[in-house]
Amino acid sequence: MNQQPRGRHLVSADRGFATGGGLVARLFAGGFHKMLDRIDAGIADGRMEVTLPDGSVRDFGGQRPGPHAVVRIDHWTALVRLVTSGSVGWYKAWERGEWTSPDPVPIFDLFSRNAASLGNTGRAKGLFRLVNRLAHRVRDNDKVGARRNISHHYDLGNDFYAAWLDPSMTYSSAIFAEPISPDEPLEAAQLRKTRLLLDRLDLKPGQRLLDIGCGWGALAEIAARDYGVHVTGLTLSEEQKAYAEQRFEKAGLQGRCRIELTDYRDVAGRFDAVASVEMVEAVGQDYWPAYLQSIARVLAPGGRAALQLISMRESLFESYAANADFIQTYIFPGGMLVGEERFAGIAAEAGLAWQDRKGYGLHYAETLRRWRRSYDMAVGEGRFPAGFDDPFHRLWRYYLMYCEGGFRGGGIDVAQVTLAKG
Repeated sequence: MNQQPRGRHLVSADRGFATGGGLVARLFAGGFHKMLDRIDAGIADGRMEVTLPDGSVRDFGGQRPGPHAVVRIDHWTALVRLVTSGSVGWYKAWERGEWTSPDPVPIFDLFSRNAASLGNTGRAKGLFRLVNRLAHRVRDNDKVGARRNISHHYDLGNDFYAAWLDPSMTYSSAIFAEPISPDEPLEAAQLRKTRLLLDRLDLKPGQRLLDIGCGWGALAEIAARDYGVHVTGLTLSEEQKAYAEQRFEKAGLQGRCRIELTDYRDVAGRFDAVASVEMVEAVGQDYWPAYLQSIARVLAPGGRAALQLISMRESLFESYAANADFIQTYIFPGGMLVGEERFAGIAAEAGLAWQDRKGYGLHYAETLRRWRRSYDMAVGEGRFPAGFDDPFHRLWRYYLMYCEGGFRGGGIDVAQVTLAKG
């Protein structure tokens, strides 16, 4: 019996979504060159050289300096997908070979950098937007849905992630020494990130730390080993829990670190500090109040929480929140980047003061570049476990390029922030 390829649920995750390739889209797309004119007018920073299906070459933008993107469009349907279904359709067009590029990262950088002037050019519209938004809503992050959504991504297997992450198994943005150098090992930059976050908490030996969304246990190990605290990690991934427990046993930290398969809404007890690294993006906007209230509830008076979070540029947040993009469709079902102003407002209502925010967007771009290089090496050397096929590898590579371009263009950012309980 043939076994279904691993990760197939990601590759086929657009079932129920509108990807802009149907007859109706073609009928109502309007003139292709009008679409191109709108894109041209919206690119102020940087330029894009486009070869069209008829063989003609057209330059877009170039009003101000910025990245130089090169794209070849082999089928007009690619533009239809972009204009009607946004980033979901643009990926579908790439997967089907309707457009190609020697390096897609500058394309995503351009769209991120010029998102305000491009307006809704790269977002789903009309019926396509409604269909995709409804499909995304089905993946709601109630307690049942959150467990399902986390499993969708993180239970691909520890052997999958170990093939391309650095040895610390850290799956979040590193923080490099500045200026960022390609010579600094990624593992060293990941350690710096973790220490910067933990240093925000003013930890004392013997204190209790809650790690919400603990991943494979890297932060918990460092906190217990180097700061002398007792750590409780929360995850919804059985794969991560198994890996972290083996990690703590190997390090002799079983008595100071424990992992619970527990939803953040159900955590009990009192903690001196809380850490949460790129977890809130999996919470969803509707559940931000519950997430922040849970932190406030378990924190001791005067305690601190340190968060690392990914945010959408404030001027773009409303449009972003009204659409389901490529990441939400294929990679992180139920996901939602943070709108920092409203998130900070909800934190204040929960009794948590927003302090010392520092952004590291270009550090995430470099982290993603390193991950993609490592991923490509793992593919080339055959180090992935059996079952992951070429369509999956193309999807994952696209995901890493898409995110790198977003951070380089500044449409999204990653930041560390302290939340202090009065």
